[in-house]
Amino acid sequence: MKKALPLMLLVVLAIIALILKQCNNTNSGAVKESNPAQMEQPGKRGLNRNPAVINYSRHARCRMNCRHISEAEVKDVLQKGKVNYTKSDLKGEECKKRYAVEGNTKDNQKVRIIFAPCNDEVTVVTVIDLGKEWACDCE
Repeated sequence: MKKALPLMLLVVLAIIALILKQCNNTNSGAVKESNPAQMEQPGKRGLNRNPAVINYSRHARCRMNCRHISEAEVKDVLQKGKVNYTKSDLKGEECKKRYAVEGNTKDNQKVRIIFAPCNDEVTVVTVIDLGKEWACDCE
């Protein structure tokens, strides 16, 4: 009986540990389910393809001018282009993410545009022509 006592104590402790683990898993699942609003926040959804406002950096304006790309073409690429996840920077805070979106302009230029979304706005960081080098002096 004395030899069996440590073994029984070990079994009881193992059962208690399993019960506690089950209780913790149940509680953490409830926390996840009770906070679905976090997934609904605009900044948590990725790239907003139809933002309320599109801002343009000075660099982006210069690049657009050199490459003869209009705001309408930028908006069209934002709405219909394909995100290149290899060229995108999606780590870090929501307003620090950069999406590289590729598409074609009306005159068939293959472009990559870097968009920086934050809340209900998107800033155009730069515009890159993937098919042609342009003589630009943008800083």
